[in-house]
Amino acid sequence: MPGTPRHHFAYVFERFPTFTQTFCVREVTEMRRLGLRPLVFSIRDTRDEPLDEHFPAELVESVHFLPPREELTALVKAWKAEGALPQEAVLTLRHWGDVPDKGRVYEAIYVGMKMREAGVAHAHSHFAGVGARCCFWLKRFFGSSYSFTGHANDLFEEAPFEVGLADLMREAALVVTVSDYTAGWLKERFPRQRGRVRRVYNGLDLAPFEAAAREGAPGDGGGPPLVLSVGRLIEKKGFDDLVRACAHLRSIGSPPFRCVIVGDGPLEGELRELIEKLGVGGEVELAGAKTQPEIIELLSRAAVFALPCVTEKGGGKDNLPTVIMEAMASRLPCVSTRLAGVPEMVVHGETGLLTGEREPEAFAEALADLLGDPALRGRMGAAGQRRARELFAKEETARALRDGLVAGGKVRFDVGLAMRSPGLAARYLGQRLRRIGRRLRVRKPSRFALAEQAAKRAREAADVG
Repeated sequence: MPGTPRHHFAYVFERFPTFTQTFCVREVTEMRRLGLRPLVFSIRDTRDEPLDEHFPAELVESVHFLPPREELTALVKAWKAEGALPQEAVLTLRHWGDVPDKGRVYEAIYVGMKMREAGVAHAHSHFAGVGARCCFWLKRFFGSSYSFTGHANDLFEEAPFEVGLADLMREAALVVTVSDYTAGWLKERFPRQRGRVRRVYNGLDLAPFEAAAREGAPGDGGGPPLVLSVGRLIEKKGFDDLVRACAHLRSIGSPPFRCVIVGDGPLEGELRELIEKLGVGGEVELAGAKTQPEIIELLSRAAVFALPCVTEKGGGKDNLPTVIMEAMASRLPCVSTRLAGVPEMVVHGETGLLTGEREPEAFAEALADLLGDPALRGRMGAAGQRRARELFAKEETARALRDGLVAGGKVRFDVGLAMRSPGLAARYLGQRLRRIGRRLRVRKPSRFALAEQAAKRAREAADVG
């Protein structure tokens, strides 16, 4: 439409929006608030998924959902017949065969054609998975640059696809990851790409958690102090260790307490059996899945938040659990383990306590220290809330991603956007100067190089004489 503002870059998600990845919605919403206009693609159609108030209707309506597989394949074949596709895409379709990941090729062609139509030259994706592999082919076919955000198991447990993490790292213009731990891990594993790695924490909307915490001091819910934990009932959350820690608490004569574990998942049966075996049914409750408002209300009444994260047998693990951010924002002291990015959230002795993995007795002792000292809980909870504001507020994290994309020259230049802040204008200017410098170095030899060439010609003339 004539006069419609152009998009600055594109997002390519596997699923968007989806209630399991609300941090993506927060990021896109905040980027838009900062003045960016992303063109948003979702490879899967999520319009039938139940959504809540965290998903603005105008955002959902702006998402470009890819067609179903059969329709997509027919459309790509029609473009091929018309001669509209880049030659590299045609050759790949011809020689790719029936490799399981061929769907990424069709998706990349579709997204690339739409990006070309919209004049967008860069795409960003979350997770080193379907979306990022689609972006890999985007670059191959259309020359578009791409970046992606790596989180946890998408990095730690690499899937056996034709395009792997090494390929994504090699071709990406920028690699964002959500903790210093994973940034260091990527730099060590891929030293040639270390200069492209940038840490940007996941962002959280702190307001509802802080508001609930203001209504009353944590732990004032009446009855025994509440130890709260939230997460899918899967191995890496370590809920079996939490149950064992509660049994140890009782055995050492801890004051009365309650432990509520919120969530559902495949280990529910095993956890119920363990609770019965250890005889802690009076203290530990598996409360099932809860809505976000219900979880916020429980956080406002809890005394301590506990999450004994562990490394799974296959190597999977949590990196930066969002529930710990939420607990910190709720002014709760946290007890967790020294695993991946967790120590960047829970500073031992300051915002909570940390133990080693698979140490339920030590975990119980950490819980006992906090349950028995309300003043300590108050100090650590307040420190955790301050840390959440400094590091995890969505306003800060979205700004960090925006600045990284602008500094790398991946956001289309926009005078209006540049004028929103002096820092952003400086990044635009620095990026432009670097680009000009690269062109000059290619086109014009340095004075040193010219002198070297003159000296060489003089030597050659002397040799001839």
